Amino acid sequence: MSDPQIDPAGNTQAFRAFAQQQDVAASKEQPSRLPIWIAAGAALVVILAVVAYLLVR
Repeated sequence: MSDPQIDPAGNTQAFRAFAQQQDVAASKEQPSRLPIWIAAGAALVVILAVVAYLLVR
């Protein structure tokens, strides 16, 4: 059986296309995680406030 995967190093043109495809995929910008950190911080503040209230009460 032949291998269904084509080796991009098989010829120069295929390798260049493969390398450019990898560069484009790597350059895509990741979504910001700032809202997640803000929500986690807010949840932590609420939890600490509840614990402090229960300790003082």
